[in-house]
Amino acid sequence: MKVVGISGSARKDGNTAIIIRKVFEVLNNEGIDTELVQLADYDIQPCRGCFACKGRGNCAFTNDGFAEVFGRMADADGIILGSPVYSADVSAKMKAFLERGGVVVATNPGLLRHRVGASVAAVRRGGGMTTVDTMNHFMLNKEMIVVGSTYWNIVYGKNTGDVLNDEEGIANMRNLGANLAWALLKLQG
Repeated sequence: MKVVGISGSARKDGNTAIIIRKVFEVLNNEGIDTELVQLADYDIQPCRGCFACKGRGNCAFTNDGFAEVFGRMADADGIILGSPVYSADVSAKMKAFLERGGVVVATNPGLLRHRVGASVAAVRRGGGMTTVDTMNHFMLNKEMIVVGSTYWNIVYGKNTGDVLNDEEGIANMRNLGANLAWALLKLQG
């Protein structure tokens, strides 16, 4: 069993990657394999709206990193989408990824059906709910099972590492990991 976490941050190993790894710690303790994909390592172009992905299971264009990242996500049992808050919503990289992924799944129905997912946001001040909501809407619209926690999946911090000072947010990430593990193991059973 494997969970792929996709960090939409332009900063490699920034706060978004840190909070995804906190969720991973719990999953790993439950024997679930994890992989972090950082969109900072990829050039993700916006969707062209050509619908050439129909019947392919992935985007027809392979000149950027989208097809590789989407393939990893489609092969996973669980998915964590994470983004920093940019202008009160997901980052441009995450938005492009969600737009293209949305068209791929819409033209290949059931591709992500019954995958277990969760979204997390690293936020300095505001916009965290919109960011989580954008990623949750992607998952809900693609027939995924969305897992929550005891509070919103938002952790506060500005500079890299500041999120570790948000004790309530980090505790929430750990609880989210426990809930993801529970759902994955129940569905596997």
